Amino acid sequence: MAAVGALPSAAALLLVALLCLLPGSSSGTNVTYDHRAIVIDGVRRVLVSGSIHYPRSTPDMWPGLMHKAKDGGLDIVETYVFWDVHEPVRGQYDFEGRNDLVRFIKAAADAGLYVHLRIGPYVCAEWNYGGFPLWLHFIPGIKFRTDNEPFKTEMQRFTEKVVATMKGAGLYASQGGPIILSQIENEYGNIDSSYGAAAKPYIRWAARMAVALDTGVPWVMCQQDDAPDPIINTCNGFYCDQFTPNSNSKPKLWTENWSGWFLSFGGAVPYRPTEDLAFTVARFYQRGGTLQNYYMYHGGTNFGRSSGGPFIATSYDYDAPIDEYGLVRQPKWGHLRDVHKAIKMCEPALIATDPSYTSLGQNAEAHVYKTGSVCAAFLANIDNQSDKTVTFNGKAYKLPAWSVSILPDCKNVVLNTAQINSQVTSTQMINLASSTQVSDDSSIEAELALSGWSYAIEPVGITKENAVTKLGLMEQINTTADASDFLWYSNSIVVNGGEPYLNGSQSNLLVNSLGHVVQVYINGKLAGSGKGSASSSLISLTTPITLVPGKNKIDLLSTTVGLTNYGAFFDLVGAGITGPVKLSGPKGALDLSSTDWTYQIGLKGEDLHLYNPSEASPEWVSDNAYPTNQPLIWYKTKFTAPAGDDPVAIDFTGMGKGEAWVNGQSIGRYWPTNLAPQSGCVNSCNYRGAYSSSKCLKKCGQPSQTLYHVPHSFLQPGSNDLVLFEQFGGDPSKISFTTKQTASVCAHVSEDHPDQIDSWISPQQKLQRSGPALRLECPKAGQVINSIKFASFGTPSGTCGNYNHGECSSSQALAVAQEACIGVSSCSVPVSAKYFGDPCRGVTKSLAVEAACS
Repeated sequence: MAAVGALPSAAALLLVALLCLLPGSSSGTNVTYDHRAIVIDGVRRVLVSGSIHYPRSTPDMWPGLMHKAKDGGLDIVETYVFWDVHEPVRGQYDFEGRNDLVRFIKAAADAGLYVHLRIGPYVCAEWNYGGFPLWLHFIPGIKFRTDNEPFKTEMQRFTEKVVATMKGAGLYASQGGPIILSQIENEYGNIDSSYGAAAKPYIRWAARMAVALDTGVPWVMCQQDDAPDPIINTCNGFYCDQFTPNSNSKPKLWTENWSGWFLSFGGAVPYRPTEDLAFTVARFYQRGGTLQNYYMYHGGTNFGRSSGGPFIATSYDYDAPIDEYGLVRQPKWGHLRDVHKAIKMCEPALIATDPSYTSLGQNAEAHVYKTGSVCAAFLANIDNQSDKTVTFNGKAYKLPAWSVSILPDCKNVVLNTAQINSQVTSTQMINLASSTQVSDDSSIEAELALSGWSYAIEPVGITKENAVTKLGLMEQINTTADASDFLWYSNSIVVNGGEPYLNGSQSNLLVNSLGHVVQVYINGKLAGSGKGSASSSLISLTTPITLVPGKNKIDLLSTTVGLTNYGAFFDLVGAGITGPVKLSGPKGALDLSSTDWTYQIGLKGEDLHLYNPSEASPEWVSDNAYPTNQPLIWYKTKFTAPAGDDPVAIDFTGMGKGEAWVNGQSIGRYWPTNLAPQSGCVNSCNYRGAYSSSKCLKKCGQPSQTLYHVPHSFLQPGSNDLVLFEQFGGDPSKISFTTKQTASVCAHVSEDHPDQIDSWISPQQKLQRSGPALRLECPKAGQVINSIKFASFGTPSGTCGNYNHGECSSSQALAVAQEACIGVSSCSVPVSAKYFGDPCRGVTKSLAVEAACS
């Protein structure tokens, strides 16, 4: 305090003024917009945003995520508001735990971030039922997302509830809070034509309703070309540089820049090259944009039954700059941070004027922001194959293919999107050694102690008193209201012998289902199963079965794997067995579709809360010889929490399909037996050229997901409970606990790369050292670099963890790297023959280093 008091009065006043502009300051902030930008307290701003969804992480993770977002150069955190988690029962609200939206927004403000609150309340987001609560479907006369009074009444009621909650906590910028933007509806323009003449009145109503809530901040609609004034229409997509708002009075905003893509059970793992993502960001600001948002910046986890689709996986990692576990993904996080710094250096010019365009040749162009003494330029090579050398303002500039160079002073390149100076981190999942705990007072030396497994058998077919019998087959979602993934369909037939559908004692059972998974049980035994996929959930299953004389019981277990979340009338997409269900043989068939069926919603184990270890149940059996590789088994064990703060995951290799709970909290559905197709993946994905969700895939022919995140806040000191429900059959002794750790830190920097972005004090002034440099930094506080695993100056190739020396390599590289880096937490090595000698004159050389920290 004494130091602040000693400041000269002018400096003190400046400090106070800057503090007043921080998100969450006590005085109100005026947020408006003009044709160039969002305007905050009368100042146009160039803003960078990133999506983080509060239910996909935990409150304990939020502060760390926010600080990593801030350190990564973000100004704003963007989140949807998830109606289904906040109002699971009509009129009963939940804003606690992972649903504590107020706490989440305050965590953003504490990190110095603004917030964009996307109320929707339809969110899509690969979230179950698009974020709508299922009770909404059963309101009489309702039609979703159209000019329908029952729907509009409920939508307005929830939107008003959210706005009142935010106002009550003083979170809008007009109140001194961090919320500077809000969104109503979501991507409706993609499907509004399906709703005919009622679509436009609905959108006009939604706009009027939102503006009337008087939040004091602008509202947006994404993918809505006809968004009514004063609503700002915005763009979503992999590329939005060509987007133009629907009015000359509105700024060019990008609400979803897809940083990767979502994972589906049965699909390969998608990823998006860092260079391409950086390219599209720079192109957007180059061509007049002033706010873009990464969807996602941290994807997180679909805990419980929250994933949509159907068939959306539990991991929602999205190849985002911060990974599912909360660790920065390098080089994506670091390179984008550098891009943000370069763009911020251009901000005085970007907010002062509109860009002027100049062609620099075929597929090469410049956009210049110049007025008075400020000037910034973006030079782009949009050719997807050839590098180019262009002349701009009388000076030659090399432009790699599919890249943008940023010149904050119209002279000096501070960054090229294709030239990554940021380090790369190589991570690994470490299996924790475990021992079986015989008794509570056993001496445990392993990293993880597991008790023996208990089990409970889930009965086949109808066991509940509230089962109902109906004529014909019933659609599943209308029957269960999504209270459970599971619905039993039960029937029986009497066989006398000689029936036309029999071939001896054999018959074929045909089951047609809308999805998503079907298991057939005949007289209590599993006879067959079928599943849909992310591209088509429909199932047509023919199962050879054996029938016995007399009564035969047919039990069909239908399972959902997340409800549809996107598309026109998505809320009406059904699931379950709708028929026909037929027995067929060489002489004829028996159609069971229109006979009496008995229905049971959910499992007996769900009603008994077997997933909650605090509730004792006589169903549990403790026996060393527990059943394995059998369907419909509950398993339970105790384990010690892994030591340390490394992220924890369970590897479910050896299990089939089910759900898992840690201390009563669901970590989501697991399905390691659902494999990606054998083809479609590439060993190395070329960042050049337009990206699509199928361009860059990995792990073909492998399980879509084997590792499932266990947040530290789910764990407790000492003993913890793990409960599994296994639907298909597996061996729980084969699962393992893992922690995610950094194996190596690497970097590969060329002589042609720009200087490190941090070497610039301002667009016009650079620190004394010039020239490219390779920098390494240990990921954790207190760590130092303890070894150099690889170093080569010359023409090295490969990737982190797999570098190779090229045809020429300096003999001094290892010694130089060791001297600069060993024993320190971070180091910088100039990429220059001055330090390494010149092993191959006339060739552009690079430096590659791999190091380990401890």
